[in-house]
Amino acid sequence: MPSSVPEPPLDAASAVFKEMMAETTSFLAAFLDQLPQAPASNPSAAEAHAFLADPRNRALPAEHGRPLSELLATIGAAAEIGLNTAGGGYLAFIPGSGLVTAAMADLISGVLNRYTGIAAGAPALVALELDVIRWLARLMGMPDDAGGILTSGASIANLSALLCAKTACLPDDFRAGTIYATDQAHHCIAKALRLAGFPKDALRLVPADERLRMDANALRLMIAADRARGRQPFCIVANAGTTNTGAIDPLDTLADIARAHRLWFHVDAAYGGFFRLTDRGRQKMSGIERADSVVLDPHKGLFLPFGTGCLLVRDSTALHRAHAGDDAAYLQDLDDALVNFADHSLELTRPNRGLRLWLPLHLHGVAAFRSMLDEKIDLAEQAYRALCGIPQIAVFGAPDLSILAFRCRLPHGAADAEDRATMELTRQVNAEGRVFLSTTRIGGRAMARIAVLNHRTRTADILAAVDAIGRAAAALPPDAAGSSTTASSDR
Repeated sequence: MPSSVPEPPLDAASAVFKEMMAETTSFLAAFLDQLPQAPASNPSAAEAHAFLADPRNRALPAEHGRPLSELLATIGAAAEIGLNTAGGGYLAFIPGSGLVTAAMADLISGVLNRYTGIAAGAPALVALELDVIRWLARLMGMPDDAGGILTSGASIANLSALLCAKTACLPDDFRAGTIYATDQAHHCIAKALRLAGFPKDALRLVPADERLRMDANALRLMIAADRARGRQPFCIVANAGTTNTGAIDPLDTLADIARAHRLWFHVDAAYGGFFRLTDRGRQKMSGIERADSVVLDPHKGLFLPFGTGCLLVRDSTALHRAHAGDDAAYLQDLDDALVNFADHSLELTRPNRGLRLWLPLHLHGVAAFRSMLDEKIDLAEQAYRALCGIPQIAVFGAPDLSILAFRCRLPHGAADAEDRATMELTRQVNAEGRVFLSTTRIGGRAMARIAVLNHRTRTADILAAVDAIGRAAAALPPDAAGSSTTASSDR
């Protein structure tokens, strides 16, 4: 039976669009209003089960439409279950907080619906995106003729970077190629190598020092040994802010090694790169300007919605050589004077990603982002000082940027007991719902992490996290209390 609900036409007139947008804007404004009080996570199995079991929520698309208000209610209920990555208390993994003005740009891009894979389709919008890429390259210290591509994230950007390195440095039979990284490199590096067709032993893990930075002397020895056994070293992958602890490899030294051995020097700065906007970050990342390629994640350091990555390449022709396909007869009507992003990327069809960077950067100004990143460094240092004052906590050194790792310290307990205590402490903190932390393993030991990179995270959120950690630590067994705060750092 036909529904009595009026169905909005597929090609909505301006009046219908305004009405739907007003309802949607009201829904989103209510979400933003409640965000400061919302829990950092809501992993309730009961709520998830109830949502999934409700036929109104799980209904398949019907022949006739449903009211927008009903659909927004379903979306809102679904969003309440799980991790609240938009809230200031989300301190887990690497936060991506979702700048509202970037979401506005996405709406504009979606309604305008201009194709930017081929420059002729929207030359002026492609030019705006190229301007953003040029600004990003300058930020990393690269020359003005460097090239780049905006991607869905660092995973695709790293894959494209390795394809550029392979094309530039290896013969057609590339299977003898070896690439060098530490065990702190993001797991997408190993995945990218596999997808690019390399054998498993192509990835050579270089030892790291006590600060989890690549050991340059060990790297030199491994390159020499690989060459002696007939392998073809071709790429060094350095970290400018690891996911685990934010560690920064000795970039200048690694750049020297890459040049001496004629290797491609790639820097994964997905998390840390945008801290170059700050004085402290720029000093710590000296040498990144010498990279052949750099990966960034604007959905991290520029606070954009998820799905925004970037690859910058010093030699802009390397992108074309690695990604361009054969000429297509059905595109012969297009005359391109600008870069075709389809020839620089794995994607042919792509959204207009440039606008989600262009609009916020021009609207807010670069200084607003610099100030926000400086605040995140300050908040991480505040958390570090506070945790060092908790006797039952051992901190894995001062944060290089805005991530710190810590574990429970049991003077009379074995390592496995401390690991269990660390996991239990994290569970208790997260169960309160005010903040949300994640865990990792470093040197085989369980570690809890605080990652400060949400633009909505403020001092109150850090104080809440430290207070919850302190209360959970105080509830540890009586022999857990340490006798000295001076040894509270692992480094």
